[in-house]
Amino acid sequence: MAFKHLINFKKFYSLIAMFLLLGSNLVMAQATSSNATATDSGDTSAQSAGMWASVGYYTLLFVIVCVVVAVVGKILKVYDLTLQMQGKKGINWNNVMATGFLIFLVAGIIGVYYSFSEHGSMILGPASSVHGKTLDTMFWITFAITFVVFLATQILLFGFLFKYKGSDKRKAYYYPHNNTIEKIWTVAPAIVLTILVVFGFLTWRKITNTVDAKGEVASLNVDVTGHQFAWELRYPGKDGKLGKKKSKLISGTNKLGINYEDKNSFDDLAADTLMLPVNKSVRLNIIAQDVIHSVYMPNFRVQINAVPGLPTYFKFTPTKTTAQMRSDLDQPDFNYHLYCNKICGGSHYNMQKIVMVVSQAEYQNWLANQKPYLSDQLKKELKLADNALYRQFQLQNSLASNN
Repeated sequence: MAFKHLINFKKFYSLIAMFLLLGSNLVMAQATSSNATATDSGDTSAQSAGMWASVGYYTLLFVIVCVVVAVVGKILKVYDLTLQMQGKKGINWNNVMATGFLIFLVAGIIGVYYSFSEHGSMILGPASSVHGKTLDTMFWITFAITFVVFLATQILLFGFLFKYKGSDKRKAYYYPHNNTIEKIWTVAPAIVLTILVVFGFLTWRKITNTVDAKGEVASLNVDVTGHQFAWELRYPGKDGKLGKKKSKLISGTNKLGINYEDKNSFDDLAADTLMLPVNKSVRLNIIAQDVIHSVYMPNFRVQINAVPGLPTYFKFTPTKTTAQMRSDLDQPDFNYHLYCNKICGGSHYNMQKIVMVVSQAEYQNWLANQKPYLSDQLKKELKLADNALYRQFQLQNSLASNN
């Protein structure tokens, strides 16, 4: 009984409120201090501490709101009981609940507007690839349809709750079934969803068509290999063809397992940057060596898994150079990036490469300066000096240079 009396005692609620406010102030101070330390020292652990302090702050804020709502409810309950003890009519809880729902509806609409106006700019800008524009169109059409339906249903739901709230003067009408309404809300969504699914299927089929059609200019083939925790890039040499790979050949010097029994392998190039010519079709040949990774380039609307033992592909055409994006966004330091979109281990955040989109002339100049994947150390290890196929390759290169 003493414990129950303590819970009902108003000073106890005041004590809780003071404790929560004090806790929130301490958390805010901790967050500010942690973030300041992180900014000065560059310590990521301090930044992480600041983040969790912020989470703690908002958690405490939520608890405070819950306590305030509980206290207000308690006050209303006491007021209602007081009126009844005085022989007066108590609070009409139907009106209270209906008004609360209406307030919730208005607050929700304001929240949605705020989210669009403030956070809408955080959505990725216009796509920088041909297929990306089609994907964006599909996304916005789907979003517009679902948002209109969502808004209409919420307004009707809470509007009806307010208009037809419980009353002693009105009796609820029993309306068990209506075939016409059933048909409308079954057929209409089915038609809309069918259109969206067919549109999506045709778009996806076009995007995943990684084979060059007859008459098309051949796509640039680039190998992208993922492993914990880096991306390895390989470009074709002067022959325009990538050599074959074999997992059993992977070693410290041959990280990709290039098979040098294939003559196309001798002139393959290693690269640290994914350099792409603008308005040129690019085909990424993707593989993982250990766990599932995911090739993710958001500006190009490119994402596909890199799976061990199962090569995957993605073909796309970039439409804006890096210089154009820097100018359009007014960000001189902007760069496209290749990320891993799977949580593939403790150092997952290291899996990123800079992607540069340049003119064809710039691309050719960059390509001419790239080093071959076949290093001197690898030549010695494979004893290519005694390899007839490699000697033939060198002879052909020498004749081509003389010509």
